[in-house]
Amino acid sequence: MEIIRSFEDMVVHLAQRRERSRVAVVWAEDAYSQVSLERALDVGFVDVVFVGCRRHIEQNPRLMHFASHINFVDAADRDEAARRAVALVRAGEADILMKGMINTDNLLHVVLNKETGILPRGRVLTHVTAARLPELERLIFFTDSAVIPYPTQQQRIEQVRYITSVCHSFGIREPKVSLIHCTEKVNAKYFPFTEGYRDIVRMSQEGDFGPCIIDGPLDLKTSVSPECLRIKGIDSPIGGMADALVFPDIEAANVFYKSITLFLGVETAGMLQGAMAPVVLPSRSDSKLCKFYSLALAALTARKESGLSPI
Repeated sequence: MEIIRSFEDMVVHLAQRRERSRVAVVWAEDAYSQVSLERALDVGFVDVVFVGCRRHIEQNPRLMHFASHINFVDAADRDEAARRAVALVRAGEADILMKGMINTDNLLHVVLNKETGILPRGRVLTHVTAARLPELERLIFFTDSAVIPYPTQQQRIEQVRYITSVCHSFGIREPKVSLIHCTEKVNAKYFPFTEGYRDIVRMSQEGDFGPCIIDGPLDLKTSVSPECLRIKGIDSPIGGMADALVFPDIEAANVFYKSITLFLGVETAGMLQGAMAPVVLPSRSDSKLCKFYSLALAALTARKESGLSPI
């Protein structure tokens, strides 16, 4: 598999792969969700189960053009739709869960339910984003801008595991993962989490995350700029060519995410990892293209049986 270096390459790869992921969509009443799903159906990498608001979907002729790849599950309201969509994933009848017009907290409450949810015991729910920055000729992945406020060491280990796996799905055989900090020095007094970076680097060298190169702490510039790395005189196996950035906390990751989207107009794709299936959890402010790319990202990374027939 060739390395997927852009969102356009990702979509082409999915079209050529000719496999369809089954997507359970919770209350897709909004136009942005419908447009992104219409485009995914047109490219041919999804079958869709619309859970709730059936009337709105049936009144959309562009979606109903793909009726042979659409199914419905009725629900009286958004919360019931969430429960039924999560139940489809839990039963192995859907490969992806996607949020429509439902409050994020309401959906996550169902996802995280200890009895009926889809987060296996011992797993960590975290957010992974892909972005194409104008100065880079590749996608860059980062975590976590949406879910875990201040990761524990174990949570950070799982973040590294998930984001490395996502990179592998993009054909990056040995992804370079940078553990981000404001400097390149371990500081046990003021930033004790940087001591944990050493253990993660050691684990990567011992093969705990599969083929990858991990280093840190590194700041953002030395992670993605060989020139900055050279100027600072830092010797890092990443070489200023990081494929993935693991931020120290949600504040740093969220500011990075909002800065690149607001000031640079960067398109992104994001999803939750750790659950039984990828969860596409777009923000209300996300563009139609972002929602489509997020769905494609989930389809690329979803684990499913081969040879699935339409629902």
